[in-house]
Order: sequence, then structure tokens, then C-alpha cells
Amino acid sequence: MEIVLLEDVKALGKKGQIVKVNDGYARNFILPKKLGIEATPKALNDLKLQKANAQRIEDQKLSEAKELAEKLSKLSVTVSMKAGEGGKAFGSVSGKEISKAITEQLQMDIDKKKFLMPEPLKTFGTHEVPIKLHKDVTAKLAVKVVEA
Repeated sequence: MEIVLLEDVKALGKKGQIVKVNDGYARNFILPKKLGIEATPKALNDLKLQKANAQRIEDQKLSEAKELAEKLSKLSVTVSMKAGEGGKAFGSVSGKEISKAITEQLQMDIDKKKFLMPEPLKTFGTHEVPIKLHKDVTAKLAVKVVEA
């Protein structure tokens, strides 16, 4: 019996593959656990449509991420930080503070986990902070750290 796998099955194949298995294995294991469906012409056609829809959605997300990256590269946010003796920075600015500043100043919602900062900003001035918007798109945002 030919089966279209809906999930990865160890020692059998990956999701979306068409595999030939014994009838008993298919009826007693693959089909009841919903790991696959029988490879009928209708099922194959449905699978092609699902793949096409998934590809179209992924392309749309990529274009939206590129658009947002272009917009962010032209913008900047200002974050204030306390200063200690002699104008030295007291504390640091992390992704959480930058995310909050973006929400307040630019009315955009960007998750703090998307910031690719190896360590928090500890100096005054303008810094370029990379933001991972999509697996293929990374934007750079100018962050001005000023004395409070």
C-alpha cells in the first residue's frame, strides 16, 4: 500500500514523502496514529495544494519582513539611561527597553527576542542594533542612548 506521510516516521521517511508499506503496517500503525494517509489521487492533489498555499504564505511573510526592514533602517529610537559620576553610564540598555521604546515611539510591536545583541548597550551615543525579522531578513535600527 502506498502512503503519504503526514509526519516524519523513523526508518520510513520524512513528512510529505510517498512510501510503500505493508498493508498491515499501514492499517495498524500509520493510519490509526494519523502519521500518514493513503496515497489516492485526491490525497496527492490535496497535498500539492497545501504545499502551494504554504509557499505562498511564506513568500508573503518574507516580503512583509523585507518591507519592515527597509522601514526600520530609516528610523531611530531614543532610550534614556542614568549617568553616574563623570558622565559614565550607570546600568545598561537591553532588548526589553529597546522593544518598549519602539512600541512607545514608533507604535510598532517587535518582540525583544528578535534583537541580536551579544550584550546590552552600556555606552551613550548611537548604536546600530540588528533585528531578526525573518530567517532571511535582518534589519538594523539606530538606537540613541542618551543621559537621563
